[in-house]
Amino acid sequence: MIDSLHWLGHDTFRIDGPPVVYVDPYKLPPKVVAADLILITHDHFDHLSQEDLARVRTEATIVVGPPEVAEKLPGVRVLRTGERCEVAGVGITAVPAYNTNKTFHPRETGKVGFLFTVAATTYYHAGDTDLIPEMDGLAPDVALLPVSGTYVMTAHEAAQAARRIRPKMAVPMHYGTIVGSDADALTFARELEGSGIEVVIKPRE
Repeated sequence: MIDSLHWLGHDTFRIDGPPVVYVDPYKLPPKVVAADLILITHDHFDHLSQEDLARVRTEATIVVGPPEVAEKLPGVRVLRTGERCEVAGVGITAVPAYNTNKTFHPRETGKVGFLFTVAATTYYHAGDTDLIPEMDGLAPDVALLPVSGTYVMTAHEAAQAARRIRPKMAVPMHYGTIVGSDADALTFARELEGSGIEVVIKPRE
């Protein structure tokens, strides 16, 4: 379940299904694999990176994102909060992602996270978000959660979120590039000890 998941730094993941799925490609490593599907959570530069998209996007690649992404990137399949679609055999649902005690990601702008299933494993990529009620009971196999604070949840808040989401496995993200450090990931793991949720800190590739 976790071997096909690759953390490429910040909020960026690649899942080798097939199909090959990227989420928020940003500052990609020198060697990349072409994408069959790209999911983009919102339009900030560290999530919607034209330069990185050009490296993995082919004529056959399908890109899915909320309306604000489509406004900046032609050819995007629009998925609004609460909507579902199936692309390349991947079922995708857009779920809310927003701040509750800061102003970087207002709820009204329609930024999203994604609940999606690749090769029988369901992933929840939370996007840039605080702890929000819409997380309750999502119960994916794997939850990818920001832990750095400042723009998103702190490690403590992310651990609270994991307990409410109830995944089988949780993977910290959104640290080590712009804000946050390995210490945040370790705090997240420590706070979930004894919860029944397995925490996996993926090495950056």
